[in-house]
Amino acid sequence: MAKNNLTTVTEFILMGFTDHPQWKVPLFMVFLGFYLVTILGNVGMIFLVQVDVQLHTPMYFFLSHLSALDACYTSVITPQILATLARGKVVISYGHCAAQFFFFTICAGTECFLLAVMAYDRYVAISNPLLYTVAMNPKICWSLVAGAYVSGVSGAILRTACTFSLSFCEDNQINFFFCDLPPLLKLACSDTENAEIIIVFFGNFVILANALVILISYLLIIKAILRMKSPGGRAKTFSTCASHLTAVALFFGTLIFMYIRSGSRKSLEEDKVVSVVYTVVIPMLNPLIYSLRNKDVKAAFRKVTGSFQVY
Repeated sequence: MAKNNLTTVTEFILMGFTDHPQWKVPLFMVFLGFYLVTILGNVGMIFLVQVDVQLHTPMYFFLSHLSALDACYTSVITPQILATLARGKVVISYGHCAAQFFFFTICAGTECFLLAVMAYDRYVAISNPLLYTVAMNPKICWSLVAGAYVSGVSGAILRTACTFSLSFCEDNQINFFFCDLPPLLKLACSDTENAEIIIVFFGNFVILANALVILISYLLIIKAILRMKSPGGRAKTFSTCASHLTAVALFFGTLIFMYIRSGSRKSLEEDKVVSVVYTVVIPMLNPLIYSLRNKDVKAAFRKVTGSFQVY
């Protein structure tokens, strides 16, 4: 600690996920299993998209970037959870905390924008199937992905700058398992009103704006599907959106529950559980969601595993 007029925090103590020692070993094994499955699933999805020519389409191009984000997303958080479960309280530097917050916010923000881009992709594919490859050519796809990343990084810079411009004095115990916004704001010893207004407004804007894009895209998709004459064709076409809708519902549902509900209804234990869902569980589930009901991905997997068996 460096002493001026106030004792300024130079490090934080992460209190961890649970105070019950009997749960730490089982939870450590569970989270380690989740992490290994997440990395294997997402890296495997990226590998399949790269090696199988049948998956060289805009839909799977965006999916490979979603998998890369999920792998990075969970790698920012899960090792920290494992450390707190293995060692109890974990001391991290002020800079480490800021870096973790920054990269976590990049991943979360970029994923919001990327899911909206994927909804737009499904709309173009269903409403203009004959012009799909022209409308979603590689240049357009890269531009959309670049826009998602730039938006995610810009938002992370703003949120991190606002959060860590606050003063943290004496109390440095974060009753959480990583450096997230709500517990950090509780520790701040300076006035947080202006910072909260900017952070909350921008965060809510990102979530709601992308949710609105997704909603409009799917309303237009439903309109296009209803114009189809064949009931079988309608069901088959809509089934191509089922995986994306599931991923959207899980991700945006947990974000809205975590960040948009009123402060009077918030509970620290609820926040911990919800945070685990969107930082650990969802990145693990996404590759499963996009592969279990996807014939192209399953065919690519059989092809790749078959080629390994030959060798």
